[in-house]
Amino acid sequence: MVFVECTKCVILQLKNHQMATTADIKNGLCISFNNDLFVVVEFQHVKPGKGAAFVRTRLKSLTTGRVIQNTFPSGFKIDIQRVERRPYQYLYKEDKTYFFMHQETYEQISLEEELINAPQFLKEGQGVEVVFHADTESPLSCELPPFVTLEVTYSEPGVKGDTATNTLKPATVETGASIGIPLFVNTGDKIKVDTRTGEYSERVKE
Repeated sequence: MVFVECTKCVILQLKNHQMATTADIKNGLCISFNNDLFVVVEFQHVKPGKGAAFVRTRLKSLTTGRVIQNTFPSGFKIDIQRVERRPYQYLYKEDKTYFFMHQETYEQISLEEELINAPQFLKEGQGVEVVFHADTESPLSCELPPFVTLEVTYSEPGVKGDTATNTLKPATVETGASIGIPLFVNTGDKIKVDTRTGEYSERVKE
C-alpha cells in the first residue's frame, strides 16, 4: 500500500488494484459496496468474548449522500476505490446544472444538483470540494464546507433585547434559501449556517 498526500486530497493507491481486508478500514477510506461507492465515516473493531470478531461501520454513499450502517466479519475482503478531492469555486447555475471552476487549473465543469450536498447555500465564489473517481475521472459528489457565512436578506423585525436562541423565526438568506433564525437576528445580519443540517449556527460579528 502506498499513501500519497497532496494539498487537497489523500489518495490510497493499491498496486494492481489488490483487494484489501477489514484490517485496512479507516475513516475517509472509499470502498465499492453493494454496487455503490461509500466513504467510511466511522468504524469500530469488535472482538467479543465469544464468537468471531467483526468491524462495525457507518458508510456514506458518495452518489446519494445516504448514510448506512454495516457490519463486516473480521478479515472480510473489501474493494478499495481511489478517489480524489479537488478544490473548485462555484460560478453560476442554469436550471438545475451548476458550473464550477478548478481553483488551480481554472478548468470548468458542470454538475447536476443531486450531486451537491447543500446547493441551496451556494453563492458565487464559494469554494467547494468535488470528489472524483480517480480511475474513471467521473465526479461523484460536491461538498460545501461544514459552515458558510450568508447575509439575511429578509426576516421579521427582531425583538430588542431578546437573546433567546431556542425560539426561531423564518428568514431568507442571500442565496434564496429559507432558514429559521433566532428572534434577535435581523435583515442585513450575517449568519453562519451548518450546511450538513441546513440550520442556523451563530450570528457573525463584523
